[in-house]
Amino acid sequence: MLRITRVRQALVMTGITSLVLASSLVAGASSTAGAYNAADAKMVPSSYKGTTLQVATDATYAPDEMMSGTTMVGFDVDLMKAIGTTLGLTINEVNVTFDDIIPGVKSGKFEVGNSSSTDKKSREKLVNFVDYFQAGEGVYTKASSKVKFSGLSSLCGLKVAVETGTTEQSDAQKTAKTCAASKKLTVLSYPTQTDANLAVSSGQASVGFLDSQVAGYVVSQSKGKFKLVGRAIEVAPYGLATAKTPTGKALSKAFQMAIKTLIANGTYAAILSKWGVSAGALSASKIVLNGAIS
Repeated sequence: MLRITRVRQALVMTGITSLVLASSLVAGASSTAGAYNAADAKMVPSSYKGTTLQVATDATYAPDEMMSGTTMVGFDVDLMKAIGTTLGLTINEVNVTFDDIIPGVKSGKFEVGNSSSTDKKSREKLVNFVDYFQAGEGVYTKASSKVKFSGLSSLCGLKVAVETGTTEQSDAQKTAKTCAASKKLTVLSYPTQTDANLAVSSGQASVGFLDSQVAGYVVSQSKGKFKLVGRAIEVAPYGLATAKTPTGKALSKAFQMAIKTLIANGTYAAILSKWGVSAGALSASKIVLNGAIS
């Protein structure tokens, strides 16, 4: 991820507020459902037709994915549902920890990984990615903090809370190796973003380091306890992950076409607008498989 730019339960300190917001957003938008497209559906491998796709999602990363009671909601969830409708596929979102998603897709336990996963070369060696969004990395801290953020090097000297398996974790760990001994960077990794947020709230960590739009959501739901510091860095695409098999690649190509259809008919824009993440929209020409327009 920055998980860009990846278990993820409604996000935080202000869990009840998050659930209320999620419920109100869910109530909204018939325009985000999508519509069946026979031409796109023909691209789906026959082995997937008439089955239920098992989709791995870490629902502690609002507003992209989170739990509202027993229902998973969010931007990624709505988009996956719309893709399923477009392709005539039944979708089952499974709530897992982020670090288990790519191994689960590789092993065949899940057909799809759908969890704000940053498409980067190291991950492309493990799974296929269909890019569908872009995001940066952001930092938040307690409202009373004097911390400033101007790039990765400014994390030196801090205790940084990240979710395990994310791009932020790897970027923070790489940065830690470059910090002077007198300004040690301590990377505190947690299995869920909820746990990372609690570390900042409790004072165990100086800052939270996560995807930029999610950092903004955490702050907006904190009732003044948190604030954003600095600007988003390292903007990169999110990708839907499938297995590196012939059927996995064919499924990715069907997803790629479905997303382009959703952009053309306005559903994609409606979903992003519903969840307040329109700034990360990609054009149809940027909906690519493994970093190459095809």
